[in-house]
Amino acid sequence: MMFSRLSFCAALALALSLALGRTAQAQNSAQNSTQDNPAAWLTRLFQPPAAAPVPGPGTGEAQWSGQSGASGDPRMTADAIRAAAADFPNCIAGLWPLAERRGITRAAYQRFTAGLVPDLSIMDKLDAQPEFVKAPWDYLDLLVSDDRIAQGRELLGQNAPTFAAVERTYGVDKSIIAAIWGVESNYGTLGGDRPVLRSTATLSCVGRRQDFFRGEFLAALEILQRGDIPPDRFVGSWAGAFGPTQFMPTTFLRYAVDFDGDGRRDVVDSVADVVASTANNLKTDGWVRGQSWGYEVVLPQGFDYLLAGSARPMTVRQWQSLGVRRADGKPLPRPADRASLLLPAGARGPAFLTLGNFNVIMKYNPAEAYALAIGLLADRMRGGAPLVQSWPRDERVLTVDERYELQQLLAQRGFRIGAPDGLIGPQTRFAIRDFQTSVGDIPDGFASSEVLDRLRQR
Repeated sequence: MMFSRLSFCAALALALSLALGRTAQAQNSAQNSTQDNPAAWLTRLFQPPAAAPVPGPGTGEAQWSGQSGASGDPRMTADAIRAAAADFPNCIAGLWPLAERRGITRAAYQRFTAGLVPDLSIMDKLDAQPEFVKAPWDYLDLLVSDDRIAQGRELLGQNAPTFAAVERTYGVDKSIIAAIWGVESNYGTLGGDRPVLRSTATLSCVGRRQDFFRGEFLAALEILQRGDIPPDRFVGSWAGAFGPTQFMPTTFLRYAVDFDGDGRRDVVDSVADVVASTANNLKTDGWVRGQSWGYEVVLPQGFDYLLAGSARPMTVRQWQSLGVRRADGKPLPRPADRASLLLPAGARGPAFLTLGNFNVIMKYNPAEAYALAIGLLADRMRGGAPLVQSWPRDERVLTVDERYELQQLLAQRGFRIGAPDGLIGPQTRFAIRDFQTSVGDIPDGFASSEVLDRLRQR
C-alpha cells in the first residue's frame, strides 16, 4: 500500500484531467442524442485509433522497453502487449457494463475514461525479474533508520490530537500507524505519481493480471464519481496504490472513513482520514487492543528449532517454560497470548516471538520482513532500544536463480517444496529443515549459501 507528492507526473495528470474534461464537454451533445442507445454512445466514445500510442521521445513519460516479460506468461510477450495496447479502446468500451452494474453513471464513465491511453511502461514493472533479494538486515537498516524514527516521532508530535483520537476510537497503536506511513511512503515522499485510473485501466486490458485489476479499475471509477479524491490528486504507484499508507482502490472502498467530517474520505491530503482509515483497516482485520506485535527473545542452549515457524504457535507461558526470554531482560506480558517463533536469519540471527497483531500487519502486506519492519520502527518511535542480538552480516544472500536451484535440488532429493518459484515460503523452509536434520545441522529452515552448497555436494 504507498503515497506521493504532486510532482511532474502528477502535474501532467492534472493537465490530462483538464483536457479530458474539455473533451467530455465537447461530447455532451453526442451523449444527449444517444440517451436511449448506449451502443451508439460507446461506438462514438471508443472509436479505436489505428494503433494505441506508445510513449516515445519527448513525451515526458517513462517508455516501455518493448521486451517480453520475465514470467513467460503468453500475455506478457512483446507481441501480445502490442496487440492488447492496440485493442485498448475496445477493452475499455467492453468494461462499461461492469461499471454500470457498480453504479457508475454513463456520464461519469465517459468523462473519466475519454482519451485514456495505456501506460505500457507498467509492463516492465509488472513482470520485473529481480536478480537479488535483500537480506532481512539490509531491509531493516533501510526502513528502521534513525531518520525514519525521527520523522515518525515528529509526525506523531505534530498530529498528536488526531493520533490520540484515532487510537481511542479504533484501539490500534498510533505508533504502528505512523510506522506504516513511514515504511509505505517514507512519510509521503515516495509513493508514485502515476494517475491511478490510467494505471488500473492499463492493467485491466494489458498483461497477465487483467481479472484482478479490473476490480481495481472499477473501484477507482467509484472513488472519482463519489468525489472522495480529486482527479489531479488521484495518483500513486504503477499498480494503483495511493495515499501515505498506500490504499488500493478496492481496499479504500472497504476501509476508508471520513474521520474529519468534511463529507469526503480523503486518504491523500487529510491526516485524520489517512490515520483513521489505516486504523480501521487493521481493526477490521483483527487487531487486538493493548497487544504488542511481538518481542525480541533469546533462546536457551539446546533449543529445539523445529518449534519455530507460524505453524507451531504456543502460549507465551509455554514459550517461557521452554526457557525463552525477552532479549532486553523485561518480563513477557500477557502469558495467555498465543505466539509463534520467527527466525528471519536462522539460528545465527535475532529471534522474535510474534503475536496475533503481527499477523494482522501481514494482512496489510504479506511479508514477514515488512511486518517486522513495522513493529520495530513503531517500537523505536516509542523510545525502544535497538535490537540486542546481531545479524549474520557475513552471510551471502542467495540470488533468485540460486533460490530456484535450491528448491530444485530439494525436490530432486525427495523433499516436498511444491513448484519451484524462487520464493522461500513456509513449505520450502520445512523442506530445508528436514534436509538440515538429515545431515545433522541445526534445523532452522534458513535458506543459506551453506545449505545450497551442501545440496550441490550430495
